[in-house]
Amino acid sequence: MRAAPLLLLLLAGAMLRGAGSQQCQPAGPGAVPVLRFTDRHAEIRVPALHRVPSSLDPLYALVRRCLDLIQQNPLPTELLRTALNDPSSVRTSQVVQYELGYVVCAAVALLFTVAVPVAGMCFCYCRSRRRCGGRLRAHRRSLGCRRRCLLACLSLTSLVILVSVTCAFVTSQRVKGQMEPGLGAVPSTLRTLRQHLANVPQGVQMVVDKFEVPRKQISSDLGGLSRSVGLSIHSQLQAMTYAALADLQDRARDLQSSLHHLQTVHRTARALAAARAELEPALLERRRRVVALLDDPRCTSCASVLGRAQGLQLGADYGKVPSVEKVLKALAGLPRSDFAEMIRQGNGTFNSIPELAVERMAQVIQDLRADLARTAEKVQSIADGFPLPDYTRPASEALAEAEQRSRPYLREAERFERYRWIAGTVLCSIILLILACNVTGMALGAYGLSKREDPSDYECRGEAGAKFLLVGVGLAFLFSWLLILLVFATFLVGGNIQTLVCRNWVNQEIYKFIDTPGNLPPSMNLTRQLNLRRDSNLSSAYRECKSGAGLWEVLQLDSSYDLDEHLRTPQYTADFQKRLGDFTADLGDVRLLRSEGRQDLETFARSGLDEVDYGRFQEEMKNPVVQTSLPGLARNLEGLQKMQRNSTVAGRLAAEARVLWHMQNSTVQSQEALVAKLGESVQFLSRFAPHLKERVRRTLATTASVEARLPLQAQQILRQELGCFTRKELRYFTQYLNWVRQMLREDVASCQPLATALDNGRVILCDRIAEPWNAFWFSLGCCTFFLIPSIIFAVRLTKHFRPIRNRLISTGSEETCPFHIPRVTALKL
Repeated sequence: MRAAPLLLLLLAGAMLRGAGSQQCQPAGPGAVPVLRFTDRHAEIRVPALHRVPSSLDPLYALVRRCLDLIQQNPLPTELLRTALNDPSSVRTSQVVQYELGYVVCAAVALLFTVAVPVAGMCFCYCRSRRRCGGRLRAHRRSLGCRRRCLLACLSLTSLVILVSVTCAFVTSQRVKGQMEPGLGAVPSTLRTLRQHLANVPQGVQMVVDKFEVPRKQISSDLGGLSRSVGLSIHSQLQAMTYAALADLQDRARDLQSSLHHLQTVHRTARALAAARAELEPALLERRRRVVALLDDPRCTSCASVLGRAQGLQLGADYGKVPSVEKVLKALAGLPRSDFAEMIRQGNGTFNSIPELAVERMAQVIQDLRADLARTAEKVQSIADGFPLPDYTRPASEALAEAEQRSRPYLREAERFERYRWIAGTVLCSIILLILACNVTGMALGAYGLSKREDPSDYECRGEAGAKFLLVGVGLAFLFSWLLILLVFATFLVGGNIQTLVCRNWVNQEIYKFIDTPGNLPPSMNLTRQLNLRRDSNLSSAYRECKSGAGLWEVLQLDSSYDLDEHLRTPQYTADFQKRLGDFTADLGDVRLLRSEGRQDLETFARSGLDEVDYGRFQEEMKNPVVQTSLPGLARNLEGLQKMQRNSTVAGRLAAEARVLWHMQNSTVQSQEALVAKLGESVQFLSRFAPHLKERVRRTLATTASVEARLPLQAQQILRQELGCFTRKELRYFTQYLNWVRQMLREDVASCQPLATALDNGRVILCDRIAEPWNAFWFSLGCCTFFLIPSIIFAVRLTKHFRPIRNRLISTGSEETCPFHIPRVTALKL
């Protein structure tokens, strides 16, 4: 009796723990799907250019070291400041002082330009006088050594010139190949930057339009929310509800079984009592007759069975057992309710919770979709109020103006490059022609020498070789001044680009110069044109842009437009969250036990079933129906019948045995069957009756508790599921708004293309144009200066290819003419 309240408390606590223990899924990597947004920053991008390694890199490095020796002065900040702000006040001495290395080179070039043509004219005059490039006047044994030495020197010089002119050809073609795309990249890059800035509003709109991604996901989740909530309520409460229904079904089964066994006990006890009353006279008559027969003196050996026959009497008396009629009267008419139908209806009502949740939540789902549409309008306000285009407009105008102003200069540069390439190609071809003359002259001269037997003999191939060498000398004298002029012109341009621009661009001295206030005129104020903040400069902006910062950070727009404030999640989810938080739904009452059924169980408990003394039944059933075993007595009589000598006694013994067997088979066995049936019912009732009230009380308490707590638990689970759903959907909003924040700050309004454009400009100008340009004049200069030893060796070598005028024979230290006739002198007597 005391255990029932305690059991009820334990059941309530178990239900509370079961409902409260179901929490949201942990926020792990796979708990909330990660939204995938299309990356839009690849649409407009300035491709980064890099220096490509080349086989001419050693030549480029040698040229850079030469230029570093020629121009050792740092960036002339004072000179540039004066030139940019007041060009008329620039003094020539300042320019000469900075360009001192180039001035010295200009003096050398001027000297070369004057000296070589003058030397050529002198050579021509000498040739006209037959004094230069003529014949050797005498033959010496050392002429062969000299000839071989001159041949080697001219060959080596020609080889150096050949390598240099080859490098000049290659670098000239590289300059030509890089100049056109490099010059074309300037307006295209400026145009791309303008498009990048102009497309910021479209980019912002594209980012805002991506709200469709979380919107579709949330709409999809809303479509399955109501059924998911209903299934969750059903799954979390089904164990408790099904247990209560199963318990109720057990009590209904107990009621039916108890009624059946009580009726069996009542009918069987009455039948046994009636059968005993019928059996008693017949059994007494049989005892009298059997005892009289066994007591007959004619009955041989009958005394041993006489005692057993005298004990022949009835055993169990079922008229003395307690009556269950009172209990049957108390249970009369039960069950008045259909427990099976009642359990089926309760089970059906509980199983209909998912469909009922879908029906009750239909309106709130529709309202949530409307809230989602209004949220999309709020997100659109981000694009409408985004202020970045107002700040980038000056930069766009500056880029447009730079693009417009650069076109004439680019056309002039392209024209100059075309002239340079034509002049370089022609002059390199002339150098190749000079090399061809040298090689042909040396080959013909050497071949002529090998065929000439007498050095004084005329040999046409040797003479032709000498003439080829003189033609090469003439060409060298004729075009050397053009070569040195082209070398100096390209050297002056390329050298200043390398030392004044590229070198200071790499070490960022140019950025420092631009950042220093007052260095640039107001019309070139990049801080104002790019709309940089007051405490920023081009160097810091370049570093920030190169590191991936956006215009938002570079321009410090947070002071005028708080992006974080405009992208706060509650600003867009307040209505959505409030509607889910305020929602309640009546999922109906689940009635497990109606009042009729409750009354039936209460009547069953008060029926007195547990007050019946079932021990009396069990004690009575221990006694047999007849105290003496009728089959045993009948077999004894049959055994005595065989022993009798008197046929009359034997016949009477056989007749009595048959009567006993008939009584056993017809009456006693039927009563024993009734006793067995009674024993089964008594055994069931004796085990069940002591627990009847406790079980019924527990069933009624459990059913009432489940019926009372089902709505509360359902509401609690509903609130919990809606809370989990809200947190899940808020994560979608948070993912989207964080992505919007990142895109607006780093991608849509990224300034990395500006830094990439500056780096590309340095790569194009310095690595792809200036380096081969400087290698071109360096190679051509080597060719030009090596023409001087080539001229000298060629002129000296021509004498060895022509016949010697007078053949001289060397004997010791004296030289004599082999054909000299001594003069006759008069003798004085």
